[in-house]
Amino acid sequence: MIDAHNHLQDPRFLGRQAELVASMKEAGITGCVVNGTGERDWPGVARLAEEYPGFVIPAFGLHPWKIRDRSPPWLEILAGYLEKYPQASLGECGLDRWMKKPDLEIQHEVFRQQLELGLELQRPVTIHCLRAWGPLLEELRAAPALPQFLLHSFAGSRETANDCLKLGAYFSFSGYFLHPRKAKVREVFKALPPGRILVETDAPDMAPPDPEFDWPDANHPANLPLISAELARICNLPQTTFSTNAQRFFAVA
Repeated sequence: MIDAHNHLQDPRFLGRQAELVASMKEAGITGCVVNGTGERDWPGVARLAEEYPGFVIPAFGLHPWKIRDRSPPWLEILAGYLEKYPQASLGECGLDRWMKKPDLEIQHEVFRQQLELGLELQRPVTIHCLRAWGPLLEELRAAPALPQFLLHSFAGSRETANDCLKLGAYFSFSGYFLHPRKAKVREVFKALPPGRILVETDAPDMAPPDPEFDWPDANHPANLPLISAELARICNLPQTTFSTNAQRFFAVA
């Protein structure tokens, strides 16, 4: 069972990652993709990948919330991490209009550069998108070629999902969408091709409504089996489908 997206390097987990990883393994989780969001936390992701080889699958990307903090050589630094860790994917990156000052022009430039880097290095890319589906589709359609990409915590419409499918998208489901008010999201996942669905915790965020594992003010990453079981029931699929898809997408054994 593979968690397609979390943030074990988050300050809320600092100093207790060993405890978290032990709980995850006891719950039957065999690996997790730990996503960096900017230059400040990329070293933390790298450290976890080295401390838990074969379990932590690193991902390095510049999140749209962090683009204002980027240094002039950020892209070269990012490329350096990806080259140092050949098992790493690129992420998370993307577009976001939820922010008060979205700086969309800069977001597009930074996102485009990361898509190009992912394509150049042949790494899968994990994409964040909030309230920016139109701009995201425009960007993806305008690219002369695309790397393999995952839309994490996908909450778009059925129509948006169909448009993204035509471009080769994969989609991951987080436990937050098990809340009753998120029924529309669950209906979208029921309609997706089984081979394109992954499951994630996005820990320490996006907690399910009735977590099996509690953590103060955070979503525990060992909640993945609960989320996976519920998604399997919703989609009428075996749970192994999601891990098989994750193994294929992230090219892990």
